[in-house]
Amino acid sequence: MGENLQSRMRLRPVDLARPHGLSTQAVRNYEEAGILPAVERTESGYRTYTPLHARALATFLALLPGHGHGTATGIMRAVNRGAADEAFLLIDESHAQLLEDRRTLRAVESALRDLGPEAGESGPPGSPATATFIGPLADRLSIRPATLRKWEAAGLVSPRRDPLTGYRVYGEADVRDARLVHQLRRGGYLLEQIAPLIDQVRTVGGLAPLEAALTDWRARLSARGRALLTGAAELDAYLHELGTPGDNP
Repeated sequence: MGENLQSRMRLRPVDLARPHGLSTQAVRNYEEAGILPAVERTESGYRTYTPLHARALATFLALLPGHGHGTATGIMRAVNRGAADEAFLLIDESHAQLLEDRRTLRAVESALRDLGPEAGESGPPGSPATATFIGPLADRLSIRPATLRKWEAAGLVSPRRDPLTGYRVYGEADVRDARLVHQLRRGGYLLEQIAPLIDQVRTVGGLAPLEAALTDWRARLSARGRALLTGAAELDAYLHELGTPGDNP
């Protein structure tokens, strides 16, 4: 009986679009992308939607902040074609990525604690006790030497050149900067976003300027975690409405 009632409640594209501030073209695009379930048409060719389509749209929009467009689209496509397990796998991957990002943040914070407020000031750049070359430093960071050269071109690290061999020599401050760049890159920061932070670290001789970036990073991870919960609740309601096999009676 509920299914018959759903089928009699016909909605227009604008009825789906208006509550979310979308255009009717966006709704049609979502339909074509498989984000909405199949839509019936009238004899004259007009699309007719139901409350199930409205629920699907609300679910997709709730999934977006936590999963991003690509993954949210994949989740909805899988659910709409009856492949719920594929959708759950995508959800698991998003949670795993969030966990990895949290671990990365902790690693950055740990690295900063290890470096300490006076990092890079215990000796002149390139002093024999701390100097290293591009290959060993790249190995230590598990990156390619080409990446270090790219960071150098962007002004993020500034190794000196050995006057006899021309090799790059990374002093203690250079190693500090490379470690910070590496960790911030893992945290999703772009090189142009990292550059002013590195400049501030060099100017004040400490790591305090990074605290604001870390606070922002923590807030973004928390918001993403909350968004994943919100999206999960909407998806669960949508699955129940679809009558997905495996639902509890």
